[in-house]
Amino acid sequence: MACSKLFSGNLPELINEVIQYFRYDYRTLRLCILVNRLWCRLAIPLLWEDPFSIKVPKNYHFIEIYLHNLSDDDKTKLNEYVTLNNLLPSNTLFNYPKFIQRLDTNKICNSIENWTETVMTSTTQGNTNSLYSNMTNFTILIYKLLFLVFVRNEVNLHSFEVKVNKYEEFRYFDEIFELILQNPNFVYNIKNFKFDFDQITENIAKFVELVYSNCNSISSLHFIFPTHYNNYSLIEKNLSQIIKSQENLKMISFCYNNFPLCDSLLSLTNTNCSNTLNTIIFYFINFTNIVVLSDAFNQLNVLESIHIIYCFCLDSKFIQQINNITKPFKLKSLFMYKSDEILESLIRKSGNYLENLEIIKDDSQKLLRLIIKYCSKIKYLGPTWLCQQNVYLLFDFIENITQNLNYLSIDYLFNIHYNSIILQNLGQVLPFKLEYLKLCLTINTSDLKIFLKNSQNAFIKKLLIKNMKREKSQDIFPCIKEYIMKKKRIKYLAILETFCGKDEDLFSQKDKVKEFKLYDVQVQYYDDLLIDIYDFVKFNTL
Repeated sequence: MACSKLFSGNLPELINEVIQYFRYDYRTLRLCILVNRLWCRLAIPLLWEDPFSIKVPKNYHFIEIYLHNLSDDDKTKLNEYVTLNNLLPSNTLFNYPKFIQRLDTNKICNSIENWTETVMTSTTQGNTNSLYSNMTNFTILIYKLLFLVFVRNEVNLHSFEVKVNKYEEFRYFDEIFELILQNPNFVYNIKNFKFDFDQITENIAKFVELVYSNCNSISSLHFIFPTHYNNYSLIEKNLSQIIKSQENLKMISFCYNNFPLCDSLLSLTNTNCSNTLNTIIFYFINFTNIVVLSDAFNQLNVLESIHIIYCFCLDSKFIQQINNITKPFKLKSLFMYKSDEILESLIRKSGNYLENLEIIKDDSQKLLRLIIKYCSKIKYLGPTWLCQQNVYLLFDFIENITQNLNYLSIDYLFNIHYNSIILQNLGQVLPFKLEYLKLCLTINTSDLKIFLKNSQNAFIKKLLIKNMKREKSQDIFPCIKEYIMKKKRIKYLAILETFCGKDEDLFSQKDKVKEFKLYDVQVQYYDDLLIDIYDFVKFNTL
């Protein structure tokens, strides 16, 4: 009875909770809109929050639906490039632009460029050189008109990510800058703001001023420093002003910086931030000249999560500053390219807090034993290249953290013997359930069969296999078919095989993709399923 009421629409509040559970599961959301009108009305906003970021299935027809909202004058401008008669829908069921919540300028540019190329090559005839010279202008016009549609619909933007690095991106930015400047409410209510720019221009300086003058609602701030430090003091001043203007800043990330960050870090100690900021991410940061860590961290009263990702110069001066912090140093993520004696002190001090760990190059058995002793809460274990003796310690570590481990990445491309050891022993120590497992190996079919047999009681939501094939490598597909496809142990699968510099992705083999689909296994592009560490940490700390 309750189930029939749910599907008939008699329990709208409960239905909404059910559908919210499928946020980002676009395949399921598309099925939801087919149930009835209520389910459709509740699912459509989730599908249209950020269509630019949907990877699978990927098409760009949503751009045409957005363009339907243009005025006749704007459509006339488009007609100068392509004939719109049969391109745009005559009507739409919803006001789709109103649902947009997240905008990423880089993804918008990529989507428009792909859509433009398809449209102009299929609707335009004539000189190829003329076609491609018009394409750039047409793409920029579409970019500007899309933002115009969003502004006119007074969208309630939750997330705004702006990337301005390449020459073309500066052109795109300049096209929408005046529009945003004239409509400051466009950024008034954003919660997540990411700014990635390569140099300070007059328009960028004005844009930053617009943000800190009109938006005090940012809870998550991500700042990627430019590679051209022609005006570093101005850059840090702008960042500090954004920080100080916020009333509820909870997360901040500093990315790609080689300078002291004094003003930026100390600005976190203002009254607003000191009692709201709970997460700091350092990503590709050089700590050599950063000397105010203890001064800043001692003033942060609710800091619960610190993440260090591929940073440099974690030396004795860095450790001394950490030791001078009077509050617990709650290091949740540590990703390093190589081990260092300094890391031993860091593991002893903060290992009990660590949840995400990767040390790519390490021959220190002492450090690994310390990790096993202190780091019992690991959820993400990244690729760690170890000597043969330490490989067995890695198995001990995995078994020790089975209760918490949810993401595991194993990379051993260059030693076939190690590859066999891993595949023959890993299956026995895996948790019963994993969200993500990536195996990047040179695979022997008999070893793979042992691994799959030993791990047959484990359900793996996302399995990625990168097989660095050799001249006499056997086909792994029969083994995959027998132990993965028919056993229904995997929800998402990606396989990339490399031989002599050429890549072959399973997703490109359509017959095999269809065969997996019959067993409810979704094959995806390897790169689409691959975890980006920075995005992973950011998403899981929101």
